[in-house]
Amino acid sequence: MGVKDVVLDFASPGALEASAALEDAKLREVSIMPSTLETIDLALFKWLDEELNIFSTTNKGWNKVPVIWAGSERAHQLKRDKDVRDSSGVLKLPMITVSRESVVKDPNSKGVAWAHIPNKNDAKGGSITTAKRIGQIKTANFKNAFSYREFKDYNFPTNKKLTVYETVTMPTPTYINLMYDIKIRAQYQQQINEILTPFIVKTGQIDNFFMEYDNHRFEGFIQGDFGQGNNIASMSDNERTYQTSISAKILGYLIGEGSNEERPKISIRENAVTLVQMRERTSLGEDEI
Repeated sequence: MGVKDVVLDFASPGALEASAALEDAKLREVSIMPSTLETIDLALFKWLDEELNIFSTTNKGWNKVPVIWAGSERAHQLKRDKDVRDSSGVLKLPMITVSRESVVKDPNSKGVAWAHIPNKNDAKGGSITTAKRIGQIKTANFKNAFSYREFKDYNFPTNKKLTVYETVTMPTPTYINLMYDIKIRAQYQQQINEILTPFIVKTGQIDNFFMEYDNHRFEGFIQGDFGQGNNIASMSDNERTYQTSISAKILGYLIGEGSNEERPKISIRENAVTLVQMRERTSLGEDEI
């Protein structure tokens, strides 16, 4: 939410000048979308395609290696990734494919300071407070109304606490581990070497990396075993291909129930500042009940 909160006392002298300065002190807000399985998939895809940004030597020179989501329907893939197949529909190598293999709900992978906090039992839900700020307009309205009611002056100084706070809450994240299968397919051993090297080097000695999507950040680990395969020994008439398999483990989390969620993903509540009890009145001439 806002990284800079401006607190104004509209009932104090100079409030008008301060309120004018409010226009210059804009709140910068960061939008947080719900974290879903698709969010984690897209985060890994973006990391492979944009962060690694792997190139390789081809018959047409030094070109970027395309990254393909292997789970896509072929008709959709042909429409979206027109350049990865030739006129006969055969895949053009080299390429990197990625697919999700498993999802495990694992509450043991999110650190020591963790507990399940149930959502509030109302229509808005939410359990964890992520941001809190003063509602400037409603706070000013309450203070101005109180000053005028008590002193007949909207800007009369008062210590009456009539501050309206906006509290933002979200559901407790559900932590999961995901396994992905990344395959490098190429026509030459040199291409395999060029593509595989960034996976080994850029993840460092502990084989970890970070990826982001929709303002969510996830940590991943490349497994150390890189399976190698080819069809050279078969001496068949099939096209020569080399393949390397890479396993990636992602520590992810889900927020909300996705499209089946009935409550809002992010809830905003305002506190009560005063309790007003209406005075009972009796009209003259009415019969008693």
